[in-house]
Amino acid sequence: MNQNSETKAFYDRLRQQLQDDTSWPSPYMYKFIVPASLEKIAEIEAAFNDMDAVINTRDSSKGNYTSVSIKVTMESPDAVVEKYLEVSKVEGVISL
Repeated sequence: MNQNSETKAFYDRLRQQLQDDTSWPSPYMYKFIVPASLEKIAEIEAAFNDMDAVINTRDSSKGNYTSVSIKVTMESPDAVVEKYLEVSKVEGVISL
């Protein structure tokens, strides 16, 4: 099984779980880890522009990484997955 099919299967499971467990629209909390870089943090934040998102960042103890937590109201499980896929294009980002 290659990475693309594993990734697709993961997001398909996530989409189904969100559909089964949540009524939409609903608040959703995204969490990302990114190498400590203002440019990379800005790229992640830009994905949530004009969405009234509450964004919090926190640097790791050694300052090598930054945790980015984003709470935003999403319209559907598909919208949640689309946002994950959009942010996944930021180099070095880890989605939690």
